[in-house]
Amino acid sequence: MTQRDVGTVGLWTWAFDRQPANLVREAAAEIEELGFGALWFGEGFGRDSIGQAWLLLSATERIVVAAGIANAALRDPITMATAERTLGEAFPGRYVLGIGGHRVGGRAVEAGGYTIPAGGKPLALMRGYLEAMDAVPQHGPVPDPAPRRVLAALGPKMLALAGERTWGAHPYFAPVAHTERAREILGPKPFLGVEQPVVLDTDLARARATARAYVGAYVSQAPHQAANVRRLGFDDGDIAGPSDRLVDAIVAYGGLEAIRQRVDRHLAAGADHVCLQVVGTDPAALPLPAWRELATMVPGIRNPRLTA
Repeated sequence: MTQRDVGTVGLWTWAFDRQPANLVREAAAEIEELGFGALWFGEGFGRDSIGQAWLLLSATERIVVAAGIANAALRDPITMATAERTLGEAFPGRYVLGIGGHRVGGRAVEAGGYTIPAGGKPLALMRGYLEAMDAVPQHGPVPDPAPRRVLAALGPKMLALAGERTWGAHPYFAPVAHTERAREILGPKPFLGVEQPVVLDTDLARARATARAYVGAYVSQAPHQAANVRRLGFDDGDIAGPSDRLVDAIVAYGGLEAIRQRVDRHLAAGADHVCLQVVGTDPAALPLPAWRELATMVPGIRNPRLTA
């Protein structure tokens, strides 16, 4: 798999977790036909990441399916490595394993009434996890090509590890300024696929209010995200609001042109791929109308990092 295989624009979603398998299959097949290069999905308390990937891959023929991310805190390296090999062998060149969960660090985390156990220091934890995955014996068919791995990396040390030990990085909830820094740390070759939340609403006051609620929930509940925006020059006042400045940096909102401009800015800052997450819609429904609308701009987007 190359950076070109993933395409320049993808979709990122949590929405499949609430839907029955038949609707997920239908939606995945439509997303592929709409022309997106990759389909990213999160992992919480819905479907297991590996099962979700199999469901999406088996419903499609060409699109890259990417875990964004599979949580290292919830499965041991043997399970992760053998699942990666199974999906890579069954669907050659179409699976990207994003790995995260290192943010748990040295403390337990309460999530949805469930306690995720504490790990070690994040950097050492992730380095050791990757080494343990690589050490798992190969007793089955060897995937050809080998599936790609990326890390959910925000801080400079984790970004450096992503560039050193994996295909690249998958930052989430990160503005264009972070993309620029991430490319500087990664260097010119590693893959950089950034998630970009979007609100498709031409009523700008309403769209910004939707974006503010989304940003506020993240920075108040996810300390690693608050720490990341502080590294980028936002202060406690920005986070407490959240301020217009922070909201506008994180979320692209308005019509298609505003969202396309944000994608172009990420690409100019060094991203290889931008995966768009539609936010502020009914969490119980698939945002198919928005996905269809976003697809209309995909053919016209060019990545300056891809040569002809």
